[in-house]
Amino acid sequence: MDPAATTVFALACHPDDIEFMMGGTLLLLKAAGCRLHVMNLANGDCGSSRHSRRQIARIRRREARQSAALLGAVHHESLVGDLRVYYEERLLRRLTAVMREVAPDLLLLPSPQDYMEDHMNTSRLGVSAAFYRGVRLYRSRPPRPPTFRPVVLYHAMPYGLRDALRRPIRPDFCVDIGSVIDAKERLLACHQSQKLWLDESQGLDSYLKTMRDMSAEVGRMAGGLSFAEGWRRHS
Repeated sequence: MDPAATTVFALACHPDDIEFMMGGTLLLLKAAGCRLHVMNLANGDCGSSRHSRRQIARIRRREARQSAALLGAVHHESLVGDLRVYYEERLLRRLTAVMREVAPDLLLLPSPQDYMEDHMNTSRLGVSAAFYRGVRLYRSRPPRPPTFRPVVLYHAMPYGLRDALRRPIRPDFCVDIGSVIDAKERLLACHQSQKLWLDESQGLDSYLKTMRDMSAEVGRMAGGLSFAEGWRRHS
């Protein structure tokens, strides 16, 4: 596959999820010449103890666009608010329209096993939309013609590297992101409102340090890399 002719679509649930679990791999794909598209299915409108839902949604959108610009990726608008990511027909039709427009060669998705239902629903919706994009008689919203371009799906690791029952998730393979870990941190640092929300709601202190620690743990899974991101290929 020619990187310069390869379109990559990274789909996650909330603003900052892409940067946290996929950012290093995306930076390397961009450096190889791939065309990048990014989308957060939910707009982050519940992630604040200080702002209204409308205000924080605007802030999170601005931060996501800043990160996408820094990455050199096309940013796609969110489709629903926080806590509204369900596996249901209306949302699936809207996501299928985006999938047909982007027509990715590589689709990067959240882990199908995760501590948060929204993350798992996003993964499942992405898998279905990738299949439905080529079904001629399936009507997306808005209507878009089907695409029959082959696509390969990869699932990122879950936050915490464990499923909801605390069982470890092991990747099929790992990508060495040691050369881009600082750039990955700069992408994640665009999401200042998320840092404030996590500090106040969950006491995580530094989400940047948490990202580095998790990337280092995946590096150890890979057999001695300083930092890595893990992936599993969908059938």
